[in-house]
Amino acid sequence: MAETETAEISTVNGGPALGGFSKKKLVELLSQMLLYRRFEEKAEEAYAIGKIGGFCHLHIGQEGAAAGCILPLRQDDYVISGYRSHTQALAKGLSPEAVMSELYGKASGVSGGAGGSMHMFGADVGFMGGNGIVGAQAPLALGMAWAIHYRGGDQVCVCFLGDAAVNQGAFHESMNMAAIWNLPVIYVVENNAYGMGTKFTRMSDTEMIKKASSHGVPATSIDGEDVVATYSHFEDLIETVRQGGGPRFVDVECYRFKGHSMSDPVSGTYRSKEEVDHQTENADPICILRDRMFAARLLTGEELEVIDGEVRSMVDAAVEFAEAAPEPEVDTLYRNVYSEINPHGRLFFDGRGK
Repeated sequence: MAETETAEISTVNGGPALGGFSKKKLVELLSQMLLYRRFEEKAEEAYAIGKIGGFCHLHIGQEGAAAGCILPLRQDDYVISGYRSHTQALAKGLSPEAVMSELYGKASGVSGGAGGSMHMFGADVGFMGGNGIVGAQAPLALGMAWAIHYRGGDQVCVCFLGDAAVNQGAFHESMNMAAIWNLPVIYVVENNAYGMGTKFTRMSDTEMIKKASSHGVPATSIDGEDVVATYSHFEDLIETVRQGGGPRFVDVECYRFKGHSMSDPVSGTYRSKEEVDHQTENADPICILRDRMFAARLLTGEELEVIDGEVRSMVDAAVEFAEAAPEPEVDTLYRNVYSEINPHGRLFFDGRGK
């Protein structure tokens, strides 16, 4: 991170560019985004040397969406996502040790080492999982929102989708039912302009914000690289939905700095190096917040070094924990699988491993 002159630090809130947020809140947002970035940098490193296997989809560049959309939620609210979900799991409250352990396939992982990168899960903090099937989270989020409604609760469910998922039938079917029943669900599209290697404009002539119009669901668009604007927007939106305002659709514009997955080069053949370089230089949510805090005299280079050092130590500790953690026991292979057939020929689900 770049340095700036040491200055007397203001104790007042930030100006309009910082949403009037207090220094404490801004430091929290900056620290969280740095945690997400440093965590995934370590994951990328571990994958490259073979310590993490399987698929691995990084969220680098989209940290503003994770912090801005999730941190305004309560712990008993729900979040469900796709397969690019490491930072979202951290934002919802899962520990770096547990998430890193899952990437390493260890028994101490959030899914016992059985889920890996694409299947993070933490019901105790309301993180209802990453999903490897594109769009599969949309009907699941609908079910959660229906359960909230049925039980008379006031929780909110936030469903993260990639921009390619909005062309799935399940997405539109789910949004239609959510609208009919006036359910407390917010469908959030992390619109990073590409569905795997296909630019969104090549697969749809409809603007993202109009995808919800046929269902009568109010839609908004927000700059996901501006974490302050995103947080403020979701703080208000979540309260509206919590008070019975019904479903919402949000187009969160962002950009992923890495490839679709670790098997994909940074730019590949579908986007130029110049495009990626321009985005990383001008649309980094961490740098945008950092520079605004510098300009408002709410942060110095020395303070930034301390914050980043603390975050790096947390991530290093998570890696050490994951590497030292035990492998899953062999008999866990037989848990949560179909294991018996009753006399009528129906399969029984045995969650106990017997």
